[in-house]
Amino acid sequence: MNTLLVMTVIGADRPGLVGRLSSVIAEHGGNWLESRMEHLGGQFAGILRIQVPVEQEQKLLAGLRGLEAEGLSVRAHKDHALPIMTARTLAKVEVVGQDRPGIVRRISQVLAQQQVNVEELVTHCESAPMSGEKMFHAAAMVHLPESCTLGQLRHALELIAADLMVDVAVMPARNS
Repeated sequence: MNTLLVMTVIGADRPGLVGRLSSVIAEHGGNWLESRMEHLGGQFAGILRIQVPVEQEQKLLAGLRGLEAEGLSVRAHKDHALPIMTARTLAKVEVVGQDRPGIVRRISQVLAQQQVNVEELVTHCESAPMSGEKMFHAAAMVHLPESCTLGQLRHALELIAADLMVDVAVMPARNS
């Protein structure tokens, strides 16, 4: 019998971190299922999901704690997968505008008010090509509940877009 774990990892970026982590997982019979990892501000950060035999779980957790001495912090949590919700629409939300504090907070408040579940969120800032202004970019994959249509979500986000000085696009996801 196997158990599923979701782990977060962070440490000063350097070659070999993923190799070291994957070695500890493999040494305990673990199977690396999925992950998102990235270099952010001098740190290597990620989240991953693994499967490990139940009888190896505690030994694996001890091995992961041992990575602390190598500068890699790992936190593991049991994967308590929620039941798959039916009748949901998958959508993509894109936001672009001059960077300023509070954009993510305001957008996420609207999503929460509409009972929209954020499945994935990627943000970054870059200089605008002509002006050099710092531009904020966000792309989110979201699931809409039965009570919210694409049009309703678009309207709710457009109500705050002018105040935030951002452009917002809401569209069906390709595989929905």
